[in-house]
Amino acid sequence: MTDVFWAGVAIACLLYFVKWKTDPLNSIPTVGGSSLPLLSFLGAFNFLVNSKRLLQEGYKKYYGSVFKVPLLEQWILIVSGPKMVEELRKRPDDELSFYAGVEDSMQIRYTFGPESNDDPYHVDIIKEKLTRSVPAILPDVIDELYNAVPQHIPAKSDEWLEIQVMPTMQQIVARASNRVFVGLPVCRDQEFLDLAIKFTIDIVKDKTLVKLAPQFLKPLVGRLSNHVRSTLYKAIPHLKPVIDERRRFMEKYGDDWPDKPNDMLQWIMDIARTRDFSDEAIARRIMLINFAAIHTSSNTVSHALYHLAERPDYLKPLREEIEPIIAEEGWTKNAMGRMWKLDSFMKESQRYNGIGLGRATGSLTRKALKDVTLHDGTFIPRGSIVMAASDATHHDDSNYADADVFDPFRFSRMREAEGESTKHQFVNTTLDYIAFGHGKHACPGRFFAANELKSLLAFIILNYDLKLGGDGSRPPNMYFGLAVVPAPKGKVLFKKREVVEA
Repeated sequence: MTDVFWAGVAIACLLYFVKWKTDPLNSIPTVGGSSLPLLSFLGAFNFLVNSKRLLQEGYKKYYGSVFKVPLLEQWILIVSGPKMVEELRKRPDDELSFYAGVEDSMQIRYTFGPESNDDPYHVDIIKEKLTRSVPAILPDVIDELYNAVPQHIPAKSDEWLEIQVMPTMQQIVARASNRVFVGLPVCRDQEFLDLAIKFTIDIVKDKTLVKLAPQFLKPLVGRLSNHVRSTLYKAIPHLKPVIDERRRFMEKYGDDWPDKPNDMLQWIMDIARTRDFSDEAIARRIMLINFAAIHTSSNTVSHALYHLAERPDYLKPLREEIEPIIAEEGWTKNAMGRMWKLDSFMKESQRYNGIGLGRATGSLTRKALKDVTLHDGTFIPRGSIVMAASDATHHDDSNYADADVFDPFRFSRMREAEGESTKHQFVNTTLDYIAFGHGKHACPGRFFAANELKSLLAFIILNYDLKLGGDGSRPPNMYFGLAVVPAPKGKVLFKKREVVEA
């Protein structure tokens, strides 16, 4: 019996070795470890804690080609250089698929159900309805900011108040976003907002467990790791009264009625009536949109606030730009568009810090649905995950002068050149600016997010003074694998400005 057991072990080891030896990924150079069996797991732990440095090394060493980095559950192929980014953008979805890449990254099929991946109509709503509606809905965002910001930053004019930045920005962004997503009064329902914020953490928990499971066990693990579904079911009662009321109006009036809401919930219900019109299906889309909006936006504005607090001298030129524009036009989309320095500040902060080191869940992540050979001859086997090295791209001196220096008005100066006034806006994507991705799958919500975040930052700049405590050093970002997070426990001191806002 013992001999049979060890013979079986030997055969299994041999088969594993043959499989590894013939794996086409072996021809792609490895950064951060070894591709040898078992040693690759050590490389994965190394990458978790040293990802920023390792991606920079790979970008420089294999510029214009492809390298791979180890995660615990899979290899990630990283492309570098504009030609490779352009090829990633142009390859058709039946070869390198955006939706399959997102599904693989987030494992939503197993943690949340396949509906949103099989019929992602909420993405079309964001691209079309939300983007076109920004001028009309921005006043609601501003109204919510006027209520939310003083509540969460209750600073006085005669003393400094210490605020923990990340959780505060999450609360403010959640309220402002949900004013547009679900409207009053739900956008001020604290329990609902807490669930919307918690939802992203739940997705990360559940998808991490599912990704580590073998393929045949993923459905079971997805059902057992039910943080995501639990949060969804807790959110439904908060949305149900509004959903029921709107159903009654839709049954009575059809497609239009007096004072019909112009928000995400209504846009979803208008489409869902010919699909799945259940409370759960509607709530699922709302929670997914919150997932896409709250944490990326709150991270982005937190990064910017840390920069402002580190260098309060930036406040003066920003106020000199913002105040006369608001006095002339009010808080409108057109006013936001005229604030070149504020726009540049946001874009430079995002360039410098990033949303992710690669585009792990973003629009420059692809999954190979078939074997693909890239223009440099690199063979990408079916099933591989490919993404662009966004952080390394943004810190490349050949793309940006003194790329490792935070230069807040870098892009506003670039816009002053003839013919360049629109090219370098916060929302624009290029081969060397891929924070929002690039091409047809670039982040569809960036136009709304940019206006929301610029409004929030402008409101804070006009109404508060900021500084850092201690030695005045900016709290360091936290890097973990492909994730970039502004210091989760970092604090900024706020004081109410004595000057009356414009």
